[in-house]
Amino acid sequence: MRGCLVSDGSVLRSEEQRANGGLRAHERAALDDADELARYTSFGGPPDAPVSATSRLRVDGLHCAACAGLIEQALLRVPGVESADVNGAARRASVTWDPRQSKASDLVEAVRAAGYRAYPDTAAREQPAELDTGESRRMLWRLFVAGFCMMQVMMYATATYVAAPGDIDAQTLRLLNWAGWLLSLPVVLFAAVPFYRGAWQALRQGRVGMDLPVVLGILVTFLASTAATFDAAGVQPREVYFDSLTMFVTFLLGGRALEQRARARAARALDSALNRLPAAVQRRGADGAWAWVSPTRLQPGDCIRIAAGQAFAADGVVIEGRTDVDEALLTGESRPLARQAGDEVLAGSINLAGPVSVRVTRLGGQTRFDGIVQLVSQAMTRRPSAVRLADRIAGPFLWCVLLLAAAAAAGWSLVDPSRAVWVAVAVLVVTCPCALSLAAPSAMVAAAGALARRGVLLRRLDALEALAGIDLFVFDKTGTLTDACPQVVDIQAAAGVDKAALLQAAAGLAAHSAHPLSQALAAAGEAGGAPGWTQLREEPGSGLEGTDPQGRRWRLGSADWTGVDVEAAHGMGFDVERVRVWLAPAQRSEGFAGFELDEVLRPGSATAVARLRAQGAEVMLLSGDQPQRVLHLARRLGISRVEAGATPEAKLAVVQREQRAGRRVAVIGDGINDAPVLAQADVSFAMAHGAALAQARADVLLLGSRPLDVVESLVLARRTLRIVRQNLWWAAAYNLVSLPLALMGWLPPWLAGLGMAASSLLVVGNALRVARAAADAQPDAAAARAALAA
Repeated sequence: MRGCLVSDGSVLRSEEQRANGGLRAHERAALDDADELARYTSFGGPPDAPVSATSRLRVDGLHCAACAGLIEQALLRVPGVESADVNGAARRASVTWDPRQSKASDLVEAVRAAGYRAYPDTAAREQPAELDTGESRRMLWRLFVAGFCMMQVMMYATATYVAAPGDIDAQTLRLLNWAGWLLSLPVVLFAAVPFYRGAWQALRQGRVGMDLPVVLGILVTFLASTAATFDAAGVQPREVYFDSLTMFVTFLLGGRALEQRARARAARALDSALNRLPAAVQRRGADGAWAWVSPTRLQPGDCIRIAAGQAFAADGVVIEGRTDVDEALLTGESRPLARQAGDEVLAGSINLAGPVSVRVTRLGGQTRFDGIVQLVSQAMTRRPSAVRLADRIAGPFLWCVLLLAAAAAAGWSLVDPSRAVWVAVAVLVVTCPCALSLAAPSAMVAAAGALARRGVLLRRLDALEALAGIDLFVFDKTGTLTDACPQVVDIQAAAGVDKAALLQAAAGLAAHSAHPLSQALAAAGEAGGAPGWTQLREEPGSGLEGTDPQGRRWRLGSADWTGVDVEAAHGMGFDVERVRVWLAPAQRSEGFAGFELDEVLRPGSATAVARLRAQGAEVMLLSGDQPQRVLHLARRLGISRVEAGATPEAKLAVVQREQRAGRRVAVIGDGINDAPVLAQADVSFAMAHGAALAQARADVLLLGSRPLDVVESLVLARRTLRIVRQNLWWAAAYNLVSLPLALMGWLPPWLAGLGMAASSLLVVGNALRVARAAADAQPDAAAARAALAA
């Protein structure tokens, strides 16, 4: 019995230590340490006296869908706990509690007392894979024992199947029954322990768990067969069911092992995306020597070295070396990005090429990676309505199963007492609602992981359900469908005037203004064009003027401000729907130039609009910009429904009007003025480059700020809901078909066990198909990683 305090302060425990006593003093100290607590807990209220805290925990040891509810009940009994949400498929929990009444260690201890494991869900920690490995190893041992004993029991039972009446004498039959009883003991006392544990944990909390029907089936079968084996009064030995007992325990364990493996695979796929920080990193000391240290010991300004294939441990700036990095999770960019001295790198991105030296700038909660991890972790602890509905159905259904099994036993005891036991056992086993409870969460978690790898982060899993039914997508214009800054698309000048020289002059003068149009002009000129301008003056709403290095005075801005004859300028061929900025000498209008600017569509905007229509959804453009410019963009994109010049209040009214008309509305925006309408929408998307308030109101965060990601999210959400419905229909159909067969005595217990295991496996396997939709989402980065691994 020993505890292991890992490098980042998180606590792991051995199997023996979990089974005895409470947390040790050093474990409590590690969990309640202020620095460690801040990494997985957010506080509400005054900093010096918080009144609420929300902790994110990883939970392990869950073996069926009902375990999540048992952990929630255990947490809710801790003093001060206000709410507890556990997602069994993602193996995560979110607990809101009062720090004045309890501590974080109390939460961990409550989960442990319920028979499960819990530890902080932090981005930097290395997940304890040895716990999963040990659990899998124990499950395989139980499966091996059950399978081996089953084969031996079947060998003895085969003689009774093939022999004609009278071929085997009574003493030999008793000997065969004794052999079956002895070989069933390891199955009942060792292999079936997970079912006993699950049933007992539920009963301790006053609930009927999904393992209870299985346990009753095992015990009833074993006890009835034991009574028949030890019945010395009977002249002819009675029928025993050791073959059915060992067979359905083997099938159930096999199904549970494969199911756990599939669910762990889905959870690990998400974990592998979120737990990318290295366990150790090389830091250069004051003497210039490199030493391996934990990322938790890094400080801003430290110099670290990142080898090829290693993740960056912190945000920083490259100071030496050149490489390619994979930022797919952080920015949604699927292609490797080149980085060299002076370029910024992000924590959690992967170094794909050569080693580089990096100066640390941001750590921990200040990094974008940590923010992404917190968003996904919060989403993973919220159970969608489909999951909650399945959980509500499962409880009453279990009571019906128990009553039905008792009624079946009573009925068959009147019709054919020799078959009453195994009919009741078959009813208990075949109707266990594991498949029903697994139908939704396994698919939802697989979809969330697939979207995260695309650079699309769900703030709540419920958004998938709502998104699948959206029929109206409302886009903001600037910063959503177009880049925030326009670009120069045409230059016209008087005859004999050097356009390139005037563009350079305009860029140099515009560099001294913060106006968006000025910044667009400055970006269009050559680097270094700004120095040398003097006597600068800006007139708000009109433009600015200044003296160039040659002493000439220029004006840049509107036609009135620059003195340009607009009537004469109309013959230059400008598009009347575009914005124009004029440049002219301050004393005369000769030699002037006009710069036509237009909004630049984000890559994929037109394709996204077309694909949304192909999916049967309508698209609306809702903007506060000038109607002329909004209509111009709508025509370019083929959008027929347009609302322009809308204030935040008007935008909110438009969405509310559509919702009252029965439309399910998704809003995509990025600005502070979009926050109210994002909160009102059925589903809301925010661009990662947008305002923090917009991101806080959004259900989905687009890290790559790509409109096409909205389409991919819609397609995947509909695929996920389709698979959830398939799973629910299958689970219902399976029970409707198998239950009458069991009641009529046509379904032996061993076949019932096989059917239940196969049903759960089918549901989980079908859910994992969701992840295939994202298999080709990051082809370039995936190819680079594969080449590096090779």
